[in-house]
Amino acid sequence: MRSEIEQAIVLLHQGNDAALEKALALLQNTVFSFSMRVCGQREDAEDTMQEVLLKSASQLPKIDNPKALLVWIYKVAKNRCLMSRRRSKFAPASELSLDQLMPDRKELEELSADGGINPEMLAIRSDEAGRLREAIQKLPSQYRIVLVLRDMEGLTDDEVAEVTGLRPGTVRVRLHRARLFVRKELMRTWKMRPRKKVEVAASRAAEPHRPVRCKALFAELSDYLDEQLDDSLCEELELHLDGCAPCKVFLASLEATIEQCRKSPAECRTRETAVELRQELVQNYRRAAEALRSG
Repeated sequence: MRSEIEQAIVLLHQGNDAALEKALALLQNTVFSFSMRVCGQREDAEDTMQEVLLKSASQLPKIDNPKALLVWIYKVAKNRCLMSRRRSKFAPASELSLDQLMPDRKELEELSADGGINPEMLAIRSDEAGRLREAIQKLPSQYRIVLVLRDMEGLTDDEVAEVTGLRPGTVRVRLHRARLFVRKELMRTWKMRPRKKVEVAASRAAEPHRPVRCKALFAELSDYLDEQLDDSLCEELELHLDGCAPCKVFLASLEATIEQCRKSPAECRTRETAVELRQELVQNYRRAAEALRSG
């Protein structure tokens, strides 16, 4: 759960004007950050922040549980974002196939080559916020929402399930495919170091035949990285990784992608707009709290 939500609840319970201002500022930051990541357009994010918080102000006096507030805020923001977001002309089909997200034979050969991708360098180069943002915006909305909530906003699988109305198992499937998609998009701009033909040929000749199990294990990688894989499958996967260089580097590139999503900085909202909105929110909150007490 985002710490800002828990802090906001504590501040709201204090009841004074200064605490109320701070609580609403935290909620503004939360909604705007999420909306920018989902909508990708500042105007849409500003509109979403305003509409969500104006709608929420009358509900805040009734909510004393951080999780209930988190689910309410994100659910309303999610619905507003999906209505307002401009569809990217580069967006793929609405469903992502696991097979389409897997590395093909050529990529596996490049991954296994000595001069292939360096995972540490990938982590540094993929830190370009623009490339990451573009990759996320290309995701179909049902995958983008899950990725943003889980890896960028820091919600748990169960919290994402409550916000989206999905089963936790479906959340895990969509999260993994979204991660694979973003990894693949970032890899498109990766410039492979040139290798001499003789080196590549020698590397391929020395490479043992890879079993079909390679691709089967790719479906388990997110569960493995999130430490949600049962012990027997975990041991099997680690045993496979020990003897398969391409899979090991593929895993490192996926882990680097996830880390970049988690470290992606939130964009700041317009201060003037935020202050004006907050003044209106304070008034709405006060009216709702008074009505609740008198009712």
